[in-house]
Amino acid sequence: QVQVLESGGGLVQPGGSLRLSCEAVGSTEYTISMGWFRQAPGKEREFVASIRWSGGNTVYADSVKGRFTISRRRAQTAAYLQMNSLNPDDTAVYYCAVATLRGDYAYWGQGTQVTVSS
Repeated sequence: QVQVLESGGGLVQPGGSLRLSCEAVGSTEYTISMGWFRQAPGKEREFVASIRWSGGNTVYADSVKGRFTISRRRAQTAAYLQMNSLNPDDTAVYYCAVATLRGDYAYWGQGTQVTVSS
């Protein structure tokens, strides 16, 4: 089993920054990547960014390109999501998830609230 632990959400003013952290613990030897997703009130959950353990390849949603950066924390099964130039449209519950060799995001965290408001 894999546990996914998130932290770092909160309230920030428009134009501000936040950094989310996520760590996968447990039987992580069959995991291949970590991703962030978000769900705003009344909307479906959407992909934000991902990073592969091998090679460090990253993928971003168009809506966050140039503002968000996902990076791996040293050589661990953990990653940061640095979010800059935040705007109210970024308000959502952010979920971290870990993908396995099958390619699906099989393990999910509880979510952390990010609120962008003045």
